[in-house]
Amino acid sequence: MPRTLGVEEEFHLVDLKTRRLTARAPELLDELSDTYVAELQRCVIEMNSGVVDSLDALRADLRGHREVLVDAASRLGIGVVAAGAVPLAVPAEMQVTQTARYRQMLADYQLLAREQLICGTQVHVGIEDRDESVVVANRVAPYLPTLLALSASSPFWADGSDTGYSSGRTLVWQRWPTTGLAAPVSSAAEYDKLVSELVASGVITDEGMVYFDARPAIATPTLELRICDSCPSVDTIVLIAGLFRALVEREVDGLRAGVPAFEVSPPLGRAALWRAARSGLEGELVDVDGPVSRPAADVVSDLVGSLRPQLEAAGDWDAISDLTRRVLIAGTSAARQRRALRRRGRLTDVVDQLIAETAGNWPSASAAVTQNPTLLFGYQPDGDYDNSDEFAAVSYDEAVDPQGNPRSAYERILGSVVQLGVSVLRSREGEIEQEQRADGIMFRVSGQSRAQVFPLDLVPRIVSAEEWSQLTVGLGQRARALNAFLRDIYSEQAIVKDGIIGLHALDRAPGFRSTGQVSRDPVRAHISGTDVVCDRAGNWMVLEDNLRIPSGTAYAVVNRRLLSKHLPELDRPADTCDVSQVAQSLLDTLRAAAPARAPEEVTVALLSAGWDDSAWFEHRFLAEEMGIALVQSSDLSVREGRLLRHMGSGTHAIDVLYARMDEDMVLSSTGYDGAPLREGLLGAVAGGTLTIANSLGNGVADDKAIYAYVPAMIEYYLGETPSLAQVPTFICAEREQRDHVLDNLAALVTKPIDGLGGGGVVIGPEATMELLDARRRELQAQPERYIAQEVIALSTHPTFDGEGMYPHHVDLRAFVHLRAGSGDSISAHVMPAALTRVAAAGSRIVNSSSGGGSKDTWIRTGST
Repeated sequence: MPRTLGVEEEFHLVDLKTRRLTARAPELLDELSDTYVAELQRCVIEMNSGVVDSLDALRADLRGHREVLVDAASRLGIGVVAAGAVPLAVPAEMQVTQTARYRQMLADYQLLAREQLICGTQVHVGIEDRDESVVVANRVAPYLPTLLALSASSPFWADGSDTGYSSGRTLVWQRWPTTGLAAPVSSAAEYDKLVSELVASGVITDEGMVYFDARPAIATPTLELRICDSCPSVDTIVLIAGLFRALVEREVDGLRAGVPAFEVSPPLGRAALWRAARSGLEGELVDVDGPVSRPAADVVSDLVGSLRPQLEAAGDWDAISDLTRRVLIAGTSAARQRRALRRRGRLTDVVDQLIAETAGNWPSASAAVTQNPTLLFGYQPDGDYDNSDEFAAVSYDEAVDPQGNPRSAYERILGSVVQLGVSVLRSREGEIEQEQRADGIMFRVSGQSRAQVFPLDLVPRIVSAEEWSQLTVGLGQRARALNAFLRDIYSEQAIVKDGIIGLHALDRAPGFRSTGQVSRDPVRAHISGTDVVCDRAGNWMVLEDNLRIPSGTAYAVVNRRLLSKHLPELDRPADTCDVSQVAQSLLDTLRAAAPARAPEEVTVALLSAGWDDSAWFEHRFLAEEMGIALVQSSDLSVREGRLLRHMGSGTHAIDVLYARMDEDMVLSSTGYDGAPLREGLLGAVAGGTLTIANSLGNGVADDKAIYAYVPAMIEYYLGETPSLAQVPTFICAEREQRDHVLDNLAALVTKPIDGLGGGGVVIGPEATMELLDARRRELQAQPERYIAQEVIALSTHPTFDGEGMYPHHVDLRAFVHLRAGSGDSISAHVMPAALTRVAAAGSRIVNSSSGGGSKDTWIRTGST
């Protein structure tokens, strides 16, 4: 006959409107039976289960009691949370239960009692002999930290701060004077004597304040486990209870058979407990048998395997092994809570998830888990705004369907990821970052004095052959139309004369410069970077055009090298585009841009502002890969109409200057001889001895107001229908459109027409009233400086956050090269290396300057 089981569960009470802890336990207890009792804090209620002898009966009992509690609480506007701690509380609102014992505890312990805003789960296993109970408490002690790790559910403290621990409750709990390892005694008489001495010392008032991790229960013939957090998932409690009963059974048998106990020193035992509280299941635990640090999944699995004889004898083996597999996939409640916060940055989301999970309205550890687990437990596509101010729609997730299952193209990738496990992934992530630092693969965010690593996520993004074919046509079409526009507005301005674009639109464009008239080459936009996004329907559209100094090519290439080296297990499909020839293709494009008077052997150089440029790594990388000179303005001079590079060994003419500097900076620079470069550079371009790529004056095509006219350009210059959609855009300089924007400001995104890197962007549905009012005043004062666009639900993609997968918003920067052919023909070449940019957690702005990262992008050709 299996030993009996019982559970005591502590629950937080939260106000359903504010999601804050609420001191209404007395009111709720009036609606409940004696099974539910008061605790020290009036925001906590304890439930005592019945005595059962099977895991199925325990599960049914716990669910039944929760249902009664949740139903009674909801009628009073109270939510019930089973977790070690809740992240929202106002200390002044908390009250101690008004009994003589609890009032005395408050008087004696002060801060400890006031901050006792924590809840635990206690498991009882029947042992009739108290002498055996005392000894077995010590024999099971080495294995209890693993049970704590399974239960970890308190990453946040009551003020909303992240403790950095999976079980922050443990940190609070251990401050009490009689917590910790089991009593170091060998009989019931010794135990009772120790308790009497503790009471006599005045440190505790009664035996009920003995809080050892495992202790003989006071009123029942059981051994009580006290180490665990409250668990929102009933199945986690069932798993812990089943394992604890098996541990007790094994150690009782060992005690009776005279098998020596496995002993662990108190410092090691405390260290193991600390590690479990710190890491939960998402890091490593202390394997006390070593002692060594090992992945939590291995430590848990080994413990379960060691208890198989006892579990089989109790009829629990199948249930426990299945629950273990599911819980290891799901991870801790702590990890799920952190993911909920990262989703939108709202602690109320964390509380709502805990309320739902406690009530059984959230995927639990026993919920269906695919045979090929993918670290997607609890993964939810991100919400997004519709054109009202409501958070209603859900973004399209490219890798995970709405049911939380991997889409077919991602099954192998996500399957490989879960096989590696969190600890390995975190280690590989560290290796990649270390190599990035060593090789200078950095990016300097605007306003920061030091460059930082440009984070590379471990989960690659796939662009299917069908999607890429569609994108290639649309991107090439767009680049050719914009190039035609640039040639036209710096010459005949036919598009203005024909009324397609008003002259005032050019006058307002900051990038429209007289220097643009210098070049007469057929290609002006030699390299363009077009940002495209996937909307909530899974359709691609253009978000932005970059025709001045588009960056990102180098990172797209390096990402492939880093991921291939550090995550070879991902098994990239054979039909994935090769990125190794991108640098050569760029060199071919630059050589094809050679001016009319260039020699047969064209010399190309890359111009950079130097090490403090945000994209200095990319400049170095591309110059090295192409085998061309990397120069700064101080290395250059213009003599007799030729641009020269000065080296220690002499001077060398440059035919094509790949300018990775802002136009104003280039033209205001002084050269090697201290003379201004402006006139010499302009003269060399006009004289046909130098090509600057991209051409001067191209910034007008980056203008966000000009963006609105690109579909018309495609029809006007190419006589074609646009292949790619773009975001509906309102030009605030136009009175009627500005009025529409002002009337709908809270539902639109407003941007400065010359903004870079996400600067100055106001996302209406996310903005505060103060920010919206400020933008309203700006629009009324200088409407011509802004455009507005409808909110686009950028697609999301699984991104490893150190604990699991979380959906981050992504876009795609694709690179198009234009080369002149025979006659007036211009060919577009879309590079097979595109840069997926990943928004920071909780953000919809993907720019690297806004704290985002990137992914390796697998563009498939469908050739295999």
